[in-house]
Amino acid sequence: MDPELEAFIPLLPRTDLTDPVAFRKIYAELAGARPAPDAAGLEVEDRTVPADPGVPVRVYRPRQAQSAVVWLHGGAWVVGDLDTERNWAVPIAELSGAVVISVDYRLAPEHRFPAALDDVYAVLTWAHEHAAELGIDPDRIAVGGHSAGANLAAAVALRARDQQGPPIRLQVLNEVILDDRQRTWSARNFTDTPWNTRAVRAAAWGHYLGSRPVTPYAAPARADDLSGLPPAYIATAEFDPNRDEGIEYALRLLQAGVPVELHQWPGTFHGSLAIQSAEVSQRQLAELGAVLRRGLAG
Repeated sequence: MDPELEAFIPLLPRTDLTDPVAFRKIYAELAGARPAPDAAGLEVEDRTVPADPGVPVRVYRPRQAQSAVVWLHGGAWVVGDLDTERNWAVPIAELSGAVVISVDYRLAPEHRFPAALDDVYAVLTWAHEHAAELGIDPDRIAVGGHSAGANLAAAVALRARDQQGPPIRLQVLNEVILDDRQRTWSARNFTDTPWNTRAVRAAAWGHYLGSRPVTPYAAPARADDLSGLPPAYIATAEFDPNRDEGIEYALRLLQAGVPVELHQWPGTFHGSLAIQSAEVSQRQLAELGAVLRRGLAG
């Protein structure tokens, strides 16, 4: 493991999803304890996207931005909000030069699948329809996220393709969870890695799905046909149960004729990017910004 990251492992609280409300409090306190990122170069605005119910978003606008990314926070579909996501949204906006639309989608288990996906699809549609108001090109909108947020990005790309919905220029999938079956080598062998364990994955899927049948919109790895999807950037962490399903999805996209950039980051673990002082984390964040800047160029 990367020595800079390894030094932090004893300080990390264990993820416990048995009591979602209690863990949300811990997660919010952990995020709130970090210094607020400097957003002085951005215009930041809270909006509510009309839907049933309305979806809160926070819009981060760099100067002269002409493109956008609908950005979806991680947190096992159970935790996370606009405030906890600021430490991702601000640097991504600054590094990419794109408008970042951070989405406060509904959380499980109070709101199970497909509530979060419906929220994300509503925001994607709104961003496309209100592109002129947002000052962006409607054909230069990406979707992206981390972990469960990346799952939602992959799922909304499938849904937009199937329903002839808004065009998506790029999907950015960071440490994505795609498969409820836990059958890959990494899912079976990385049972007690930092942040993300076999038990955490099982609890997350349980909260998200409940007793609902699993469809490709919940677990995109189950999709039979990946053709016609937007180009993808997929980043995986070496010590992450999600690693192999991300790599397998990248290969399947390539085999379906979809352009893919795949980066497997050695020495990292799930969510280690939150340790932004580490050199490898700074490189990961810079690459996310560069990928969006390049993928959304006119």
